[in-house]
Amino acid sequence: MENPIQRISEILRDQDDFLVASHFNPDGDAIGSTCAMGHILASLDKQFTLYNPSGIPDRYNYVNTVAPIATVLPNPLPAWTIVMDCGADDRMGEALLGRADETSIINIDHHLGNKNYGAVNWVDPTQPAVGSMLATLATELGIALNGDLAECIYLAVSTDTGFFTYGNTTPESLEMAATMLRNGLDIARMNMLITKQWSENRMDLWTEALSGKELFLDRQVAVTVVTKEMFARTGTTSEDTENIINFLRRLKSVRVAVIFREEGPDLYKFSLRSYGNDNVQEIASRFGGGGHRNASGGTIAAPIDEAKSMLISTIADVLELR
Repeated sequence: MENPIQRISEILRDQDDFLVASHFNPDGDAIGSTCAMGHILASLDKQFTLYNPSGIPDRYNYVNTVAPIATVLPNPLPAWTIVMDCGADDRMGEALLGRADETSIINIDHHLGNKNYGAVNWVDPTQPAVGSMLATLATELGIALNGDLAECIYLAVSTDTGFFTYGNTTPESLEMAATMLRNGLDIARMNMLITKQWSENRMDLWTEALSGKELFLDRQVAVTVVTKEMFARTGTTSEDTENIINFLRRLKSVRVAVIFREEGPDLYKFSLRSYGNDNVQEIASRFGGGGHRNASGGTIAAPIDEAKSMLISTIADVLELR
């Protein structure tokens, strides 16, 4: 079987003009990986366009993106499109998915359940982040892990590993971070830029969300709900909900933390977090969602009380909680 790292390296060396994309509503791994790939292509003196249908969130405005992140697709599309951190092809957004037959997709991802939708697929669920995969790719291409490239990779990997505290942290990811540190990465500055992005409005939203938590199944499941009314009242957006769930799962008794976010009438996006062997990806998959063993999500179309009941029942079934 062909080594996908070598195949992708060959394409990047031999071809020119690429579209670089990640999932809509991007997180740190999506933005960091998009920008890291941009720096890799710039090092190879290639033409490229960075794209995300949601643009770049304000909390990442310190990132050197090497090129603007477009919110509208180029026309025509380049021959090759590099799609990253999209566990399913619809995560790239309707616009790109609708034109996927106009380009050849290189699928670089670390999610369980990825269906290998690309012409070239590098899918490795053992990787903590796509950013760590790009560090391997850069090394394969002879590109040093320093400067802006290192900062983008650090953003990607640190946010997906909880600053190297989650169970997905690997020896290789720590060694990669050590290499970048030796190469001049200012880790204190990066940690400050990544974490010091709160507004008072966000704190107000978190206060409401955390104080409204509910505990189920002998206090082993913590649930909170964020509604559109809460966003309006606090002057916040969905971006401000990031990481609320990780505070919920800090409760001693909790094995699974859940956050519901209202998307529309009787439509809720849910996220799940767990530790160790508690596989929430299997839970999410029963609702058409997915992700990782300890971090997954999906969508439920139902009134909130019904949605909570359905999800809690499934958690109890999968994890045998009573």
